[in-house]
Amino acid sequence: MLDRASTFSDPRVVKLLKTKFIPVAIDQAYQRRQQDAEGRFYQKIANQGPRKVGRGTTQGLYVATADGRFLGFNNNRGSDRVQRMLHQALVDFRPVNVRPITRGKPDAKYVRIPPEGGLVIRVTSKVLGGYAETDDKWRLMFQQSLGRDNLWVRRDEHQSLVGGRLQESLKQRLARFHLIDNTRGEPPMWKPEEIRSFDVSLKGGQLRGTLHLQTASGDRGYQADLRGFVESKDGRVTRFDVVVKGLFWGHGRYTAGAPKGRFPFAVAFTLATGTDVADKVPPQGSRGWLDGYIR
Repeated sequence: MLDRASTFSDPRVVKLLKTKFIPVAIDQAYQRRQQDAEGRFYQKIANQGPRKVGRGTTQGLYVATADGRFLGFNNNRGSDRVQRMLHQALVDFRPVNVRPITRGKPDAKYVRIPPEGGLVIRVTSKVLGGYAETDDKWRLMFQQSLGRDNLWVRRDEHQSLVGGRLQESLKQRLARFHLIDNTRGEPPMWKPEEIRSFDVSLKGGQLRGTLHLQTASGDRGYQADLRGFVESKDGRVTRFDVVVKGLFWGHGRYTAGAPKGRFPFAVAFTLATGTDVADKVPPQGSRGWLDGYIR
């Protein structure tokens, strides 16, 4: 979301990408490890840049030809730098005839498919206040940014919702992996024992509850109320609109810069329609541990 507010908010960058390139968005944490055709193609490109596979993250923006020839790299959100990289890539580009890559068998360790018969719930989070005022445009982007994720619901949990029940497994997954401050980077997930209380009821299509999440040291926590609506028709959930709002405190290793003390924080959940390509993005909490996420 930060890139959307910086690099990709510049119409000149957007026009270049739409007219001169084929944009592809991936999670390099998967592709740099995958032992399949897709992974090997990405690794070939990344290894021509400054960040080599096997030496930590390879995140950034890459430009390459269809046969995997490296044309440019940038890991700065400044749109001017990205434009320069794109224009230079166009200068260096030479068309070539390339055979399509044979897909082959995908690396099963990195296949992430929403549960059959389940649901995908769009999750959006936001810090609602508490930041110190600033005129720095980059800091302001962090302060105004949204967190975005998907919550996966299993078939049995889906059917329980249709029947007016909220399974404990879904309640735990929602709390542990989605009531997190992911607005400034990759956040730590909650451990089971850090769910101090989560009392919620589903009656007459209305969800109501309270929750308290907190680490053992007390350096990070969230106390909030939950309100929402769940509706179904013909054996399928047709509405899942839920808001969790309260006070958050603390930050994680990669989410520094949170407001001091306790600050207002909210997370909204709504049913994905399946029409947005982002609906297929796996949950952050499933990275490297799908079974642990979905159980």
